[in-house]
Amino acid sequence: MTPEPLELQEGVARDDCDLTVEQAFALDASGWLTVTRSPGGRWTVAPRTWVGSARIGDLDVVIRPKLPIRRVFFLLGYAAGNDRWDATPTAMATTDDLVDAMASAFVAQAERAIGQGLLQGYRTVEDALPVVRGRIRLADQMRQHFGLALPVEVTYDEFDTDIAENQILKAAATVLLRLPMVRQDTRRRLARVHRSLADVSPLVRGSVLPHWSPTRLNARYHVAVPLAELVLRSCSVEQAADPTQRTAGFMINMATLFEDFLERALREAIEGRFGGGLKGQDGQWLDTGQSVWVKPDLVWYPTGSSTAGAVIDAKYKAEKPSGYPNADLYQMLAYCTILGLDRGHLVYAKGQAEPAHRVVRNAGVTLVQHALDLDQEPDALLVQVGHLATRVVARESGVKPRRSGDSN
Repeated sequence: MTPEPLELQEGVARDDCDLTVEQAFALDASGWLTVTRSPGGRWTVAPRTWVGSARIGDLDVVIRPKLPIRRVFFLLGYAAGNDRWDATPTAMATTDDLVDAMASAFVAQAERAIGQGLLQGYRTVEDALPVVRGRIRLADQMRQHFGLALPVEVTYDEFDTDIAENQILKAAATVLLRLPMVRQDTRRRLARVHRSLADVSPLVRGSVLPHWSPTRLNARYHVAVPLAELVLRSCSVEQAADPTQRTAGFMINMATLFEDFLERALREAIEGRFGGGLKGQDGQWLDTGQSVWVKPDLVWYPTGSSTAGAVIDAKYKAEKPSGYPNADLYQMLAYCTILGLDRGHLVYAKGQAEPAHRVVRNAGVTLVQHALDLDQEPDALLVQVGHLATRVVARESGVKPRRSGDSN
């Protein structure tokens, strides 16, 4: 008998879970959850920063995001540089299951991409043939066949459907079909997409995704392929933490997503209005002996300057009654000291605590904590990021916004 699914809410622990020891160990080993003993022989299961659905061992786990699905999709699309992941607004409005929404969005975009027939293109093939085709690889010929005339090691260009774009779509359809959480109607549509790609080579599991570039010729694939790449990055089988426990699921790390979104949104807001350059994960040595390496999330350098003008760290945290964690303040103080700045900015996903200024004693450093409300319409959220950019750059460094047409 299959156990009932374990349903959780992002940031909310459940202390009433009836689990076997094996199930508890598998959940904890997945890396997505923290599992501890509760009074009375039950277990407390707490989500980390992951949301989605997975089958871990014999147990289905669903972690629902705090944000509505459509908000999560906007963050995903914007962070990936693709603002058109809104193909299935009906599905996103009627479900709070991320796998449902993602599978529906992918199959809709895949159907749209291949509806006019599979895209064809040139690909380079290396093969051993009984006839000469294309260019002979002389070194390989000598090494492989010791001077024999046949077969001939050749390289040639083939024009067909077995190209990177179709391979990525097929791989995404394959992994979604493996997920037990996908609804039957969506599964049937995925199966049709998969059959349409029958002549396309499957990708080797765990291999690097093939490279493709958006062009005018593959314009109808511009939304479907990045969405497929996200599916492949977010789906996992057999977690490394415990190879004996088979897991399959679609999981998104909301902390990483928040950092990626904030980096792109702030880069556009700051560089577009104030110039300069915003560097992500800008590594610095903490000590003079160069033994401790730290990486602030974002550092802004004014135009023509190698000296930092502002430092920003993204902190997606579960809500805590006591407010923002003190460790974040210590970390930001270290960044300010290294970079020679008298202000540092911590940006949180909005929770229970309100924005605050902390003046550090005997240091001359002010730590500013900001909160972004992610549960807003996209335009309103980007306006909020624009205000944040102004507070970080204009008010703190004195740099004024550029006029339209000014160069960097």
